[in-house]
Amino acid sequence: MRVASFNVNGIRATRKRGFERWLADRDCDVVALQEVRCPAAMLPEGVFGDYHLAYDQGSVAGRNGVAILTRRAPAAVRGWGAGVLVRAPGETHLDPRDNDVAWPLARDLRHYASEGRYVEVDLAEAPVRVASLYLPKGGLPAELQKPGGREEPDGGAKYARKMRFLAGLSRHIRTARRSAAAAGRDYLLLGDLNVAHTRQDVRNWRSNLNSEGFLPEEREWFSSILSPRSFVDVVRQLHPDADGPYSWWSWRGQAFTKDTGWRIDYHLATPTLARAAVHASVDREETYEARLSDHAPVVVDYDLPPAPDGAPEPCERMTP
Repeated sequence: MRVASFNVNGIRATRKRGFERWLADRDCDVVALQEVRCPAAMLPEGVFGDYHLAYDQGSVAGRNGVAILTRRAPAAVRGWGAGVLVRAPGETHLDPRDNDVAWPLARDLRHYASEGRYVEVDLAEAPVRVASLYLPKGGLPAELQKPGGREEPDGGAKYARKMRFLAGLSRHIRTARRSAAAAGRDYLLLGDLNVAHTRQDVRNWRSNLNSEGFLPEEREWFSSILSPRSFVDVVRQLHPDADGPYSWWSWRGQAFTKDTGWRIDYHLATPTLARAAVHASVDREETYEARLSDHAPVVVDYDLPPAPDGAPEPCERMTP
């Protein structure tokens, strides 16, 4: 099973750069998208080809938005309470579905429930629960902020917001993992986490030690969610000694040309699923002009057994 995670940075812009060609050529079974940034009614016709779509567009105009594309209709669809839209191939309208998560949302995440940051599906073709996540970029704590920087000082508000999100996310994915296991499924968290975990994940790590996304407390949080019994960083497992492979490069300057990148897009899998991963790569375009987004798709092949007999029928309503 081939699975991709891709922050498209606006599906309408990415489509103009060749998203549909990439989607057809890559032939993935599951694609998790972040920053779709498009009202459902304005999604380009045919942009997702023959895939089933589960989409949380969020309530902030022009921001966020997460989606999952699947070959078969998912067995279940869940969001963070704002309502996920679903559509089958060939249909022109997305239908709202009553699909609140089947457990109480962590208190620190409730503020974000309507922002279009998380959606999950149970696959019909494999015993796996897949989630697409877009984590806030954040900012610097107040003591590291200086006038005249890239962003105006905010007293650490964006930093505090991200740290609250991380605290809530730790609880959420722990519960999600256990819920999936109780249903006989592995759990796969895909997405843009806006945190580079180790020095291998940032080309210029020395000059970024006080940059958002590479702060010590963010990296410590990342370490806290990984363990042989909880979540495995699949790409790092398959590329233990590599710098990168990076998945994000600034549009500015020579960052892309010089491969001055960050690895902030991940496949985090429960251990059994992680052991099934056989190949991982980043679809980095050959030239700056050919880029689809400021991110590149992260693609992993998993050697999975078929779903067990008695798996839920597509679109079954899941209850606590």
